[in-house]
Amino acid sequence: MLNLCKKIFIFCTFSFILEKIHRAFSSHAWQLKYEFFEYFKRNDLHMNFTSARKGPQIDLLNGNIFASMIIFSIPILFSNLFQELYNTVDTIIIGHALGENALAAAGAAAPVYELLIGFALGIGNGLSLMTSRSYGLKDMELLKRSVAVSITIGTGISLVIAVLTRFYLRPFLILLHTPASILQDTYEYISVITLFAGIMFAYNLCAGLLRAIGNSLMPLVFLFLSSVLNIVLDLFCILELGMGMKGAAVATVASQTVSVLLCLIYIFRYARILIPEKKHFRYDRHLYGEMAAQGFSMGFMSSIVSAGTAILQAGINDLGALIIAGHTTARKLMQFEIMPFSAMITSVSTFVSQNYGADQVLRIRKAMKYAYIYNAVITLILTGANLLFASSLVQLLSGSAESTLVQNGTLYLQVVAPFYFILGLVTNTRSALQSIGSTILPLFSSIVELIGKIIFVILFIPRFQYQAVIWCEPVIWCFMALELMWAFWRNPYISDVQTKNNF
Repeated sequence: MLNLCKKIFIFCTFSFILEKIHRAFSSHAWQLKYEFFEYFKRNDLHMNFTSARKGPQIDLLNGNIFASMIIFSIPILFSNLFQELYNTVDTIIIGHALGENALAAAGAAAPVYELLIGFALGIGNGLSLMTSRSYGLKDMELLKRSVAVSITIGTGISLVIAVLTRFYLRPFLILLHTPASILQDTYEYISVITLFAGIMFAYNLCAGLLRAIGNSLMPLVFLFLSSVLNIVLDLFCILELGMGMKGAAVATVASQTVSVLLCLIYIFRYARILIPEKKHFRYDRHLYGEMAAQGFSMGFMSSIVSAGTAILQAGINDLGALIIAGHTTARKLMQFEIMPFSAMITSVSTFVSQNYGADQVLRIRKAMKYAYIYNAVITLILTGANLLFASSLVQLLSGSAESTLVQNGTLYLQVVAPFYFILGLVTNTRSALQSIGSTILPLFSSIVELIGKIIFVILFIPRFQYQAVIWCEPVIWCFMALELMWAFWRNPYISDVQTKNNF
């Protein structure tokens, strides 16, 4: 009976998807085909690998909106895939070679990693928005100055993270109720990662700057190469050298170092527009203030979200190693599943930033509409896939057949997947708000998430155990979506009455 229900669901899902795609885009089908072709044909937009100034860029300021967003997001999707391979390969090898306790240690380290590194990466993303806007304005002097500011602030933040974690990492892990049995493994893993936070910041800054000028392809190429290297180094450090958890971290840092070097070589050869001169590093109070406000807003937002994750992990840590391992496995699979949404987030951010700089509000409004439709279709596909394959994937990734681990991991994915659409609304809308210069309201949404997770940890997890963990984020996403949707569509720039009839 269950199998029959699954088959019916899949049939209905794909029927619905095909119908919506046909209705939404049938009137523009030939136009879309033409636009996709023209992106590779026209002299001003073709994938130019020989230009010393531009490289392979996508024009987000002109032409078909949906086509440009999809073309721009495809390399980002694969970039996210290979980025996640850094951590997922660690998880697979750790689970199979070092056992369930080591897998639990990797899970316990995850929120700390997100809290510390996420802050630096959030700042990097915030800083790159100014580069996108200046590119939309066609102000190359401002673009170079924004790059100089990004380098200065990013270097300072990386040094602060490295110093703070040197002294306070272990006490922080104890504060999170990390079980004594996995404390040392957790510390060894995350201490190496945080010590070299500057490496990860440097890659994400370089990749963000390339994407800001419309080049989303080359970061993918560099990540692919470093991902292959990461797999080789994982096997060598863990299995051959016997370095344990520290080996997985060393492999990740080493492979990302390679990706940074490749990015820098490419920028110096093909994207010299991103290379600031000495004069661009001169202190500009207004520019530093504006970029610091944008960068730190996104950094604090990421930190608050990650702090909520860390608090939630503290509640999970009291549920036992098998549940921790099951949750860790499910979250790893979830990271893969939400990659299409993450790719669209980056596409929306760059698209909105450039068009905001060029003052093209109509293109921004239409882009958000397409992003929402895209999120709905992807959610339907993933919901059906989890109904069919979640259990097998949890068992495969964890390397364990323990019923507690597999059942809880499977249940998590099957409950959360239908809410991916709400998550897409949250992340796309928040990204768009940040791209038009709004800093307070996106930050407020992260505070809502933090408060919600604290409530669940204090009130619901002790009573309902892992069931409360599963429902925690979907419930919170719904409240966040309401706040952000209201804030974006009521924003004076977006809701200008002169544009309403044209949407």
